[in-house]
Amino acid sequence: MRAVCRLRQVLLLCALVLLGACTEPPSKEMNQAQGAIDAARAAGADKYAVEEYGAAVAALDKSRAAVDQRDYRQALSHALDARERAQAAARTASDEKVRLHAVSDRALHLAELALDRSKTALDRADVAKVPSREIAAQRATVTDADRSVREARAAIERGDFEAGARPLDGLAARLDTTTSEIDAAIQAHANKRPGKRPRR
Repeated sequence: MRAVCRLRQVLLLCALVLLGACTEPPSKEMNQAQGAIDAARAAGADKYAVEEYGAAVAALDKSRAAVDQRDYRQALSHALDARERAQAAARTASDEKVRLHAVSDRALHLAELALDRSKTALDRADVAKVPSREIAAQRATVTDADRSVREARAAIERGDFEAGARPLDGLAARLDTTTSEIDAAIQAHANKRPGKRPRR
């Protein structure tokens, strides 16, 4: 009988604790959720983990709405969900930034190699005295590509990998085509040059 009474006292105490936990807003948990969201945004989650970050913000908004309705149990649930989603968003953003960094670095490297080949082809054209008008379009392409590569490099160095990758999209292939066109112009110009006249 004494054991039963003791069990009832323990259960009653637990019920009172749970009831007390739901009689006021979960301020601590909501602040933790906001802190996690701020940290996720600082990690770039609003750009690199948009869906997860948006879900975290929405969950915290639901927590605040539940507080307004004095549904503190639901507010606590949403606050904990917001914190968890924000932490996941931060991890996703970090992973995505690493991936994009690698992709943009490779694209930059390929573009730089292709740009060097095009510049070397232009030098060969100058040595071969190819008329400027015959490779004017190709020279303009190389000039534009040089500017795009510099802009991409600057963006990657400051950590904006999306902005860095954008001007590099398809650039190496376009430059390879340009190099081929310059080489063709050199060959065509060589074919038009008259040969040496035979001696009499």
